[in-house]
Amino acid sequence: MVIQTLINDLSAVIYPKLCLSCYNRLTGHENLLCLPCLTNLPVTNFHKDTENPVSKIFWGRVPLTFASAYLYFSAKGMVQRMIHQLKYKHKKEVGFLLGKLYGVELQKLSILKNLDYLVPVPLHPHKIKKRGYNQSEVIAQGMSESMSVQVYTEGFIRSIHTDTQTKKSKYKRWENVDSIFKIKDKQTFENKHILLIDDVITTGATLESCAQEILKCRNARVSVATIATAMRI
Repeated sequence: MVIQTLINDLSAVIYPKLCLSCYNRLTGHENLLCLPCLTNLPVTNFHKDTENPVSKIFWGRVPLTFASAYLYFSAKGMVQRMIHQLKYKHKKEVGFLLGKLYGVELQKLSILKNLDYLVPVPLHPHKIKKRGYNQSEVIAQGMSESMSVQVYTEGFIRSIHTDTQTKKSKYKRWENVDSIFKIKDKQTFENKHILLIDDVITTGATLESCAQEILKCRNARVSVATIATAMRI
């Protein structure tokens, strides 16, 4: 026991655990995020308002039951750093943590009480092979733990590989994802309430395309939850 403690202490000196947001050293009781970063997450509280800025993106475009985003995203801010760690540095644990934290808030909402599935926005197999995982699925797994709702990934696929959305105009973003998602068996989503999960929402084009496909299933309902948004009230 003493030897193991010494090994752990030596490892902490050589390979200190750093906060995935500010990169400061974590203390013994901190995990992934330091206490200041955890307590200062830029929470939107959009989930408390059904007419929030995220839900308004989809008005007149696709009939969603609910839509929200957990955190405000800003250039070079703490949320951007965490999303970068998740997507490009293989830090899946930060996505799981943020999903779990958001799930704690969402499970309180009566409008989401009877969810059937959490469905992460699919990545094309080429992108998954390159990255190693789907970051939205990692987020959904965290949400599943706190919401006790099953993550469903098998029957909803991205059939066409598209270019990154980052520098595209609003119209080009929509054009880039039009009709690229497919459902293997539409009965899977019949009479179901689906919560679509993504990391960041900008124009909503990708989520709209996903929702439109799911809503082709009989009596299906779709809601949307993302970890971050650049929109502010």
